[in-house]
Amino acid sequence: MMLFGGILPYLLVLWQLLAPVNVARAQDEPAQESACPAIVKRAAWGAAKSKNVTYQLKPVANVIVHHTTGERCATVATCKEMVANIQTYHQTDNRWSDIGYNFLISGQNVYEGIGWHRMGAHLRGYNDKSIGIAFLGNFDQERPTARSLNLLARLLQCGVELGELADDYRLYGARQLQSTNSPGRYLYAKLQELDHWQAQ
Repeated sequence: MMLFGGILPYLLVLWQLLAPVNVARAQDEPAQESACPAIVKRAAWGAAKSKNVTYQLKPVANVIVHHTTGERCATVATCKEMVANIQTYHQTDNRWSDIGYNFLISGQNVYEGIGWHRMGAHLRGYNDKSIGIAFLGNFDQERPTARSLNLLARLLQCGVELGELADDYRLYGARQLQSTNSPGRYLYAKLQELDHWQAQ
């Protein structure tokens, strides 16, 4: 006991000498920040239960961007309602197992559709080998916001970081792969400025 008591003061001095060094080193190290944007989860927008789940092999090689062609939502509350209505339409009218898109993007936020690692129902012939992302609104009539485009870029980088998307994934507008105007002329023009966009 006396031996421990004799050593204790020296240990305290040693700790005081080393602690500032460790703190300084931690402050000098760059912060590790994820590219992933905040995502409004299914529970937050009131998603109904999926009737069936089909998983994808990852990493996925293709990303296909759509627009919903409806009105643009201005608040989180109206966007949540819009996403829920899209799910209802897909499940009831289309008889799909869930909402068809993996993610949806408003002017301000990303909403989780079926999410990563699950097969959507957004473009026939490509559902098993792509992630479908829909912008809320009609982009034949309006331009996408800079924030929504930044959210798309961050979401895609997030997918790469998580191993959900291939490092060399290919980005398409739906109109390149199917006879449709989606994702609208203004959004389609902006997609062509992104690194992974494919001309063919």
